[in-house]
Amino acid sequence: MQDIRGKIAVVTGAGSGIGRATATRLAQAGCALALADINAEALAPVAASLKTHGVAVSTHTVNVADKTQMAAFPDAVLAAHGGVHIVINNAGVMVADPLETHTLEDFEWLFGINFWGVVYGCKFFLPHLRRAGEGHLVNLSSMFGFYGLPTQSSYCASKFAVRGFTESLRAELSGTGIGVTAIHPGTIRTNIMKAARTQQTGGGGLVQRGEDLMNRFGTAPERVAEKIEAGIRHNRARVRVGIDSYLSDYVARLSPTGLNALMGRARGKFGA
Repeated sequence: MQDIRGKIAVVTGAGSGIGRATATRLAQAGCALALADINAEALAPVAASLKTHGVAVSTHTVNVADKTQMAAFPDAVLAAHGGVHIVINNAGVMVADPLETHTLEDFEWLFGINFWGVVYGCKFFLPHLRRAGEGHLVNLSSMFGFYGLPTQSSYCASKFAVRGFTESLRAELSGTGIGVTAIHPGTIRTNIMKAARTQQTGGGGLVQRGEDLMNRFGTAPERVAEKIEAGIRHNRARVRVGIDSYLSDYVARLSPTGLNALMGRARGKFGA
């Protein structure tokens, strides 16, 4: 989809971080936007800023983990915009806990958003992309879709799952005019660590260390948005963002057991 001006794009998790930056980038490129987030208050200032670009913007309070809400979401987008061409399945959360203290409820909560939210976004919007005759699905994985990290069993599992799901869907839709792209950001300056759940003793310190690393070394979400736009325009299968994402991919390919051992030796730094 080389020309995205005038196209209608859906962005989940649009209230902050990568979602907000991506919506802004697409608005600048001339796309109309349907913004979704579970936090309605976060969407209002984003929508106001995007309207300054002269594009149509609608806001939708949606829990991406709720199958019923997601099944109804495309109809709300069509009612507001008359169609849809691009879907960015971005909403995501994190839990920082070793498996022994990681509750199953938190595991299910995370998978509902990180994995099922992606599946629902693709499943329920795909028929409308087919009717449009062209389209693009963008699913947010992570560099943690390349390797496992201590205290991140649920997060890594969800991002591996998104990666596999996206690669399979891309193969299914090859030659249909509908592109599919997996995004693998490295360390990005967002609020995901601040909002992370943890049950372990001292978990707050773990989250704080992660947030400090993000703020110090993280890539700006605007860079992710730039790469997402390029991925759509050039129908790229896999988009890595940040030197840490590239290195993670390369090292995992060259020596997956070596990387796993390295992460195991580093577990003390992650609170495991």
